[in-house]
Amino acid sequence: MAFTAQDVKALREMTNVGMMDCKKALTECDGDMDKAVEWLREKGLAKAAKKAGRIAAEGMAYAAVCPECGVGAVVEVNCETDFCAKSELFVAFVKDICKVVIKDNPADVEALMNCKYPGSELTVAETLPEKVMSIGENLQIRRFVRYGENTSVAYVHAGGKIGVLVNLAVEGGIDATEIGKDVAMQIAALNPRFWDKSEVTEDVLEQEKKIAMALMDQDPKNASKPAAIKEKIVMGKMNKFYQENCLLQQEFVKDGSMSVEKYIESAAKALGGSVKFVTAVRFAKGEGIEKKEEDFAAEVAAQMNMGKK
Repeated sequence: MAFTAQDVKALREMTNVGMMDCKKALTECDGDMDKAVEWLREKGLAKAAKKAGRIAAEGMAYAAVCPECGVGAVVEVNCETDFCAKSELFVAFVKDICKVVIKDNPADVEALMNCKYPGSELTVAETLPEKVMSIGENLQIRRFVRYGENTSVAYVHAGGKIGVLVNLAVEGGIDATEIGKDVAMQIAALNPRFWDKSEVTEDVLEQEKKIAMALMDQDPKNASKPAAIKEKIVMGKMNKFYQENCLLQQEFVKDGSMSVEKYIESAAKALGGSVKFVTAVRFAKGEGIEKKEEDFAAEVAAQMNMGKK
């Protein structure tokens, strides 16, 4: 029985086994999907397939910059437990994935899976099941960002809890590493909604103004004031909004007398050059992943009640 590329993809999704192994299994089993699953189990890949259903919400966010080419990348790879996330095998795997992103510039995670794994003739997709078996937990390569232009600076907080990659336009031949790291630490700590006030959309501004106006109308001191005065007060509150939510307008954590924007400008000037913040990315491990909550007390109580019947 012949099989198609869609069959290979379906088998991979069912088993979490590498593409080439799925293709081989379907070839050996004449395209029979059920037999192919059994064939993979018999070859020792079932452990990876079983673990694929578990929720991987722990893991590591890691950022690095290639010292030779200057390309930077930040990746998030997930596993099941914090214990695994701290293991040498897992950390090495995450760093290898970051190297692949830097070297091969894949378009997305699917393209990354087809790249060669460092120091091997196998692809990342073919290597992943082996890593699942050796590490002993379900692993998911979740996301990555790569910057190939300008100057990138990487920062990893708390052993991989947060990974930040900052991209700067640097002129004057200066080393902006310390500036980039300071900005990255600010991003890690305060997680701003926007990089600059120019990025705040009209709908967000309107919503904030609406909230500020509603609060003012509830305040007896301000409720009776003329509309023009209220508008001025609201605009003042918008400046406060920028300072709290926009990176460049935020108070610089290391020196509260200046904004982040002013810090970058003054630090670069002191080095004899100029630095402009271009963009950045902040990954916090597991953000947005729904963890499976086990209510053991309820489970035990249910079992006890069943025993009484």
